[in-house]
Amino acid sequence: MVDTAKTPMGVSLDSNSNLISRVSAYGGLCQRAWVEIDLAALGHNVRQLKSILSPQTALMAVVKADAYGHGAVTVARTVLQNGASWLGVATIPEGIELREAGIEAPILILGATHTPEQIRAIAYWKLQPTICTPQQALAFSETLSVSNLTLPVHIKLDTGMSRLGTSWQQAAEFVQLVNTLPNLQIASIYSHLATADSPDPTVMKQQQQRYEDAIAQIKSLGLPSTQLHLANSAAILSSPTLHYDMVRAGLATYGLYPAEHLQRVVELKPVMQVKARVTQVKTITAGTGVSYGYQFVADRDMRLAVVGIGYADGVPRNLSHKMKVAIRGQLVRQVGAITMDQLMLDVSDLPDLQVGEVVTLLGKDGDIQILADDWAASLGTISWEILCSFKHRLPRVAVSH
Repeated sequence: MVDTAKTPMGVSLDSNSNLISRVSAYGGLCQRAWVEIDLAALGHNVRQLKSILSPQTALMAVVKADAYGHGAVTVARTVLQNGASWLGVATIPEGIELREAGIEAPILILGATHTPEQIRAIAYWKLQPTICTPQQALAFSETLSVSNLTLPVHIKLDTGMSRLGTSWQQAAEFVQLVNTLPNLQIASIYSHLATADSPDPTVMKQQQQRYEDAIAQIKSLGLPSTQLHLANSAAILSSPTLHYDMVRAGLATYGLYPAEHLQRVVELKPVMQVKARVTQVKTITAGTGVSYGYQFVADRDMRLAVVGIGYADGVPRNLSHKMKVAIRGQLVRQVGAITMDQLMLDVSDLPDLQVGEVVTLLGKDGDIQILADDWAASLGTISWEILCSFKHRLPRVAVSH
């Protein structure tokens, strides 16, 4: 993530520089393609989510998968400055990256970890693991006892996701076991919702009831009270009854809604924009084939723009002939098969288009806004996958509108 330090070319960017100077300074070096991360939008989204939580409910920002492709370290710093108090990652290396950057906030590892090497790394870097099974809990206790270390752990219950976690019916027995093990301190008990983004709340309510039944059984044993959390982004926007002591915000942090029916709850702003430059402009005649396989053949004389971005950068090849981009505030269609490093546009309506002009693949250009949701709809997938698809050869450039 290019922020206020140095670009990959070693050119310093002033930490007090404004949007225009920062983007132009970097853009002069990056003649091909890049991803812009709007830190102002990111901060706005966190504050919006905090506004619908009670003061007693903490906000965990989920920054796994390099913060959904946005750049984990810069995102983590920004969300913590704007009201998040926890961070969630999927793997130990993701947590270590944040610690090495000097981030001291509590970090929950949402994935399962088992080996002594993993356990020692978690303890050394002061990360907090998810405990899913009795065998895992015993492994943690045994490994930690060698160094006489105590570690906060988070109990994961399976209430219907059928993914990680001990079944909710065995929750009380499981928690009782963990509570008796030396060197483990239960920091929270949580679960994950499978259908929170559905307009039909039936399954979500069933999972919530299972979660509450499990918690009631645990409390009946007289075990110490601990933090409870259940809500992902969709659940945060669905009902305050799902918020408990903490919520885990992923997609909403990055300015996209998990479902259309949740769009009116708070105002979110997309954080990511994907941009590239025109690298050549040419005229082709009617009957000329374009790109591999001649999937597109010009039906008239046409001006083409070649753009320096392709499927190796994260633009799905299956978007060929289905996508439009923005140039100078107007939509332009993509033609021909998207290739590894390049794609082609029909720019016949822009007769004076020049090499070097900026193309917006995702983001806002004038009155036009192209969302990851638009790509997802064309591909029959979800916006989460689109955000996570952009490769690291595309520099992340921090901006602030």
